[in-house]
Amino acid sequence: MVEDVETFIKHCLTEGRIYWTYHVNMRIRERDFVRSEILDALSCCQVIEEYPSDSPLPSYLVLCTGFLGKVFHSIVALDEINENIRIITVYRPAIEKWSADFRSRR
Repeated sequence: MVEDVETFIKHCLTEGRIYWTYHVNMRIRERDFVRSEILDALSCCQVIEEYPSDSPLPSYLVLCTGFLGKVFHSIVALDEINENIRIITVYRPAIEKWSADFRSRR
């Protein structure tokens, strides 16, 4: 298992080793995101939840801050063997479901 998830994500971003899932591609349009915003924000994301037993790859919920300070969450799966990340989804967290800093569930 990757020791430093955030560093692994940054490494894959720098190397262009990114896969966009069908799901995230559909949600980007619906949720008014642009890829450049997601990539930029992922470069300084913070892991807030871990899902090590997700299949086929372990995944992580990360907190991101995009253009104009817009906060959003992304789920990113890590493929350590092939050295890439898979962006599963992105969404803006609902204040009624998350703490004020969007780091923990209510």
